[in-house]
Amino acid sequence: MRIKIMLAAFALCATQSFAIFGIGGHYSPSVTTKLKATDQQLIKKIDAEGTNVGNVFYAHKSFSVMNGFGFKAWIDIIPFIDIEATYNIQWGSYEASLFVQAGNDEPVEQPLEIELSGVPFGKATPKYVGMNGDLSVTYPFSFLPIIRPYIGGGITYFLNSPVMDSAFVSKFMGSAGDILLDDQSEMDATKSAELGKALAKEVSKEGLNKSIGGHILVGVRIKPPVIPLAVYLNGKYYFGGDFHDSIDNGKFVIEVGAGFAL
Repeated sequence: MRIKIMLAAFALCATQSFAIFGIGGHYSPSVTTKLKATDQQLIKKIDAEGTNVGNVFYAHKSFSVMNGFGFKAWIDIIPFIDIEATYNIQWGSYEASLFVQAGNDEPVEQPLEIELSGVPFGKATPKYVGMNGDLSVTYPFSFLPIIRPYIGGGITYFLNSPVMDSAFVSKFMGSAGDILLDDQSEMDATKSAELGKALAKEVSKEGLNKSIGGHILVGVRIKPPVIPLAVYLNGKYYFGGDFHDSIDNGKFVIEVGAGFAL
């Protein structure tokens, strides 16, 4: 009799420990994506009437970790496989400055602030932002009650913001050097703030880079019986996609989260 009761309890746990569907949120840092710092680089020589009247330099600092968060929805009701849909966003901040030199004077530093359309951040120091949407098919390789380990993979849609590196600033300065000249065609370093605003506007117009890639994942979900709550851990390896040359794009992301599961 005691054995029958234990088997019945085990069966009850097993039937109620997996959800029909779920939705949750998670912490998802990208600890392997990096941007290297640069020293001051000459970007533009400002000429007026054939004479060099000043120079513009540029430098940015680095970041080595991208913080992030995301959301996930999943369906467990399909036989043999599960389906997951995930959206993640990661960001890394870096300081950047123009250095405007009038004649032989010391360069005047102009820190840069950027505001990107379509990215959930206000005006601040420049940020590299990576967003991606994943559609995954997973296979649960064990049917233990409460614990559901799985492996799988799928397609990924990447969106990435531009990086304000020396190449981008140099291209911008090709047509913006006249901002620093006064009415007498003399170099005016006090106009560096105006130049910085023009550069920020140019970056915001650049838009997001979009590309397609894929991912492989290994994960586990834990759902107690009866309680409509699940916790999950995913490790994802990404491949493909198109990223800026200045970014050492990381391939590995961890997702740690919890959500409602019915």
